[in-house]
Amino acid sequence: MSTFPDQFRLDGRTALVTGSARGLGWEMARALAEAGARVVLHGRSAERLAPRVAALGNAGFAAGSLVFDMADRAAMRQALAGAGPIDVLIHNVGERDRRPFAEIEPEDFARLIDVDLSAAHALVRLVVPGMIERGWGRVILVTSIAGQLAVAGASSYIAAKGGLAALARALAAELGATGITANALSPGFFGTETNAALMASPMGERQRQRCPAKRWARPEEIAGAALFLASPAASFVNGHTLVVDGGVSATYLA
Repeated sequence: MSTFPDQFRLDGRTALVTGSARGLGWEMARALAEAGARVVLHGRSAERLAPRVAALGNAGFAAGSLVFDMADRAAMRQALAGAGPIDVLIHNVGERDRRPFAEIEPEDFARLIDVDLSAAHALVRLVVPGMIERGWGRVILVTSIAGQLAVAGASSYIAAKGGLAALARALAAELGATGITANALSPGFFGTETNAALMASPMGERQRQRCPAKRWARPEEIAGAALFLASPAASFVNGHTLVVDGGVSATYLA
């Protein structure tokens, strides 16, 4: 007999998680695999993906990989054409440009918007038709609390992340009647490999103090939120941005 916890299972589903060779992408991919999904990892380096695919396989989970650069639309189309049906898309790829606004040239701004935002639109266009045909799908766009709470020195990144949350709402409005939900997942301060230097800096200490939990999040703490949005349990959650930040965005002064 089916029980409520079964609604968090993803048996028979295939999930593509972009940017999943490490960090939050890897933690989300691993959680979906443990919930029964066949997971397709993505990155720009086959060498970096291979150990992750092997780790999932050795643990008894079904896994594969796709290798392409998000800026290369032709490579994206070619990779997705051979990937088979995708039921869950978690788009996690994101680059940063930590420079003052005046130092970011228009072409630099446009390039980051292309990789962080426009590429997400292109990828969704490739996977959504199959979801519509099957009458079920989950689109999860990973944004950031920087899309809501601005900080100096990251204007293009902030614009792109804010755009992803807006894109999720637009997709929810347009695809809601097809059996697809579209949501955004907004992480706060996470202690990933990428953020190691920042964590050790004075800015990192200020961010730790700013969080009501008085710590940076562990990478695996993103997994529960991702699994929820991907699962049948979230069938009526649509157009929402789920914030995972330990209370940073809920507080005025911590």
